[in-house]
Amino acid sequence: MTDLTPQNIPLSLYIHMPWCVRKCPYCDFNSHAVPDGKLSLDLEQEYLLALVEDFKTQEDFAQGRKIHSVFIGGGTPSLISAQGYQWLFTQLKALVPFEQDCEITLEANPGTVEHDPFADYLDVGINRLSLGVQSFNPDHLTKLGRIHSNDDAVSAIQHAKQAGFQRVNVDLMHGLPEQTLEQALYDLKLAVENGATHISWYQLTIEPNTVFFRTQPILPVDDVLETIQEQGEQYLKANGFINYEVSAWRKEKPSSHNLNYWQFGDYLAIGAGAHGKITQADGVYRFQKTRLPKDYLAKVPAEHLQFKRIEKQDMPFEFMMNALRLNEGVHAQMYPERTGLNLSDLDQVIGSLKQRKLMLNDDTQLACTAQGHVFLNSVLEAFL
Repeated sequence: MTDLTPQNIPLSLYIHMPWCVRKCPYCDFNSHAVPDGKLSLDLEQEYLLALVEDFKTQEDFAQGRKIHSVFIGGGTPSLISAQGYQWLFTQLKALVPFEQDCEITLEANPGTVEHDPFADYLDVGINRLSLGVQSFNPDHLTKLGRIHSNDDAVSAIQHAKQAGFQRVNVDLMHGLPEQTLEQALYDLKLAVENGATHISWYQLTIEPNTVFFRTQPILPVDDVLETIQEQGEQYLKANGFINYEVSAWRKEKPSSHNLNYWQFGDYLAIGAGAHGKITQADGVYRFQKTRLPKDYLAKVPAEHLQFKRIEKQDMPFEFMMNALRLNEGVHAQMYPERTGLNLSDLDQVIGSLKQRKLMLNDDTQLACTAQGHVFLNSVLEAFL
């Protein structure tokens, strides 16, 4: 492993807001229902202060870099006021500057723009919204435990656009309990026709430690799932959307923040349960924060950090697991630049995948073929 140059690697920031109005039965994220569906001002202020103290412990990781993207996830980050975010950004920028054109994404749930109008979030510097719609179908929303209606979802997209947001992502799931092909396509149609500029469209998976895992719903059979995937992709392409990552479709520029994840960039992470990745001259490290909000607030920031080096033998899989999700992959030179390893060490593995027509036969690019994307798990297993 050669010495790495962190200064040449983009730096992002992930902020985790762990509270939501109600926990959904499919959700395995670090989210916790807030009493009475409303976050108290005292708790908001206490948490924002803790985020700043947490960030101070990561200031040195920046190593002279500016933050080029911010993603505020949860939970439901729109439980926090726009004024709270304005204060938070001011404090963070004083420690590590943001790029002038920094992409700042806020996750919000339709019908529960709990605190302020969209325009207020835009005014404080948030320039991209990600709306957790999941479905526009009333029956599916009920089964998914969502607290918004289909009308709420439509109006949320429209209000975001009217407020001035030019970049609006809509999260949609397919393969929902007893969902038909027509219902899945209608969900896509409503997102497209109401002005979504980016759609994250992914299949429902049943995760451990969820209500759905304990009480399994009836899901569509494989033939229906395959038809939904095939016809959904055709519909999105016909309406001008570009599939640039397994589940990401865009009519505008890609999400800078998510691209940085997939291109094995660096990201600081603050908040309960947040995950980060940082490159230092001697290697690449991942870290994770204390998960429960009460524990996060009770500990001094230095105690939050669970720091772990990515070992040399694990690096190929870690890199490819991200890079090969992108339809165009990444430039081959990115592998040594971001891992400190020689790409030639993988000649045998990559050569075999090229022979099987699962990776592109291109020495300048690391990317799957269309067939390789269909069998992506098998491709990635080759790097274990």
